[in-house]
Amino acid sequence: MTTGEELCFTSAHELAARIRRRELSPVELMDAVLERVERIDPEIVAFCAVDHDRARKAAVAAERKVLGDEPLGPLHGVPVSVKDLIFTKDLPTVGGSKLYAGFTPDEDDVVVERVRRAGGIVLGKTNVPDFGYGPTFDPVFGTTRNPWDLDRSPAGSSGGSAAAVAAGLGPVSLGSDGGGSIRVPASFCGVYGLNPSFGRVPLYPGTRDTRYPGFSGWESLERIGPLTRTVADAALLLDVLKGPDPRDRHSLPDAGERYREDLETDLAGLRIGWTLDWGGHARVDAEVAALVEGATRVFADLGAIVEVACPDIADPAPTFGAIMALDADLHAMRELVARYPAGEAPPRLAALLEPERSFLDASSGVAARKDLYNAFWRYFERYDLLLTPAAPVAAFPLHLAGPTEIGGAPVTDPMPLAQFTAPISLAGNPCASIPCGWTRSGLPVGLQIVGNHLDDRRVLQASRAFEIAKPWAQHRPRVPEGTRRARRP
Repeated sequence: MTTGEELCFTSAHELAARIRRRELSPVELMDAVLERVERIDPEIVAFCAVDHDRARKAAVAAERKVLGDEPLGPLHGVPVSVKDLIFTKDLPTVGGSKLYAGFTPDEDDVVVERVRRAGGIVLGKTNVPDFGYGPTFDPVFGTTRNPWDLDRSPAGSSGGSAAAVAAGLGPVSLGSDGGGSIRVPASFCGVYGLNPSFGRVPLYPGTRDTRYPGFSGWESLERIGPLTRTVADAALLLDVLKGPDPRDRHSLPDAGERYREDLETDLAGLRIGWTLDWGGHARVDAEVAALVEGATRVFADLGAIVEVACPDIADPAPTFGAIMALDADLHAMRELVARYPAGEAPPRLAALLEPERSFLDASSGVAARKDLYNAFWRYFERYDLLLTPAAPVAAFPLHLAGPTEIGGAPVTDPMPLAQFTAPISLAGNPCASIPCGWTRSGLPVGLQIVGNHLDDRRVLQASRAFEIAKPWAQHRPRVPEGTRRARRP
């Protein structure tokens, strides 16, 4: 008989299969997850809202469908948590901001609609910083802690989602990523984080609706993707989420891919390049570098042709800053920040609005982004995949806003934490962070796998091959209970 804890660490695809075979009750599963959330989450604060009553009622309804031999979706009865930047019509969407405290949207995000249609049950909302800017310090609900070390950060902005999955508080979570906000938390928390091709998963209202300043920025950068404990679960979620929607003008047509059914492949002869420094623009911690280099040897052992090589790109930090500001709806953001009481405006938002920017700055950023993308497509004419660290460091202490040192050199701004992820966000290529080892102090480290334009399948297949060769899901953080840390500041 499967214990409640084992259910909480069972993969989504296995849970859904057991429910379809009537070997597992959706109510039994939901009760196990809710019990663990109640017991463990006060230590972590991964959630800012848990929908106990609706989730359990939905599980009862899911069980009736199973017993009534009704058609079942691919996520039928599976609990899914949702990052609190993604709209949910029956749960508050606060976005980590005091200005949206108590706000409940009148519509679901497209991805939430699709999860529900596939039979998934929304468990609750996961914690975020103010509008997703930075590590998960939430002024409304409190700070999220890393399950591997409660005195360390899960990063951000999908830190709540990554921490929830790592701690067994549900099998899967929806996150979002504009500069590394899925991949860096996945690296810090030892889970798999998939950032699909830009447009593969439609977004709305988030980033697309100017009625909601703070939520409406990052239109050309943001993507929604899954955080999971297995590659198969991420593929399953992508099958559910992908496909066009008229509310998102950037959404891609559905070519009929079935990522979950097409995971297994032979990597022999695949051409893979890797870098630890973007040709001199980035720095990395020595332990992280050693683990990533070891991961490249795994791909070589699997028959791939692996060599040091990276796209010929300039320092991406100025380009990312310009595009982020261009996407941010600065006029609305200034009005938003002005509504905060004196001295209470989030520092990262204030810093975004502080510089005076010109049309020349914006034009230069757009041109530099074109150059960066051109460097990537030329690179992928030679290589099938690119490997880098997902983050330059392992999880840093919770009281810090970012690493103070990388590779022996001091850090003076937050951009270095996203130095390996932000260029891929600018280019729009599919990418993922996959656990590739643990530091001597027991902290997980992620490998970033980047694919060619729109080649999500290859990223998932390479991830699956690595997962088979170097499995990680058996590693679980031991979250100490009983401290009952305050959920709110």
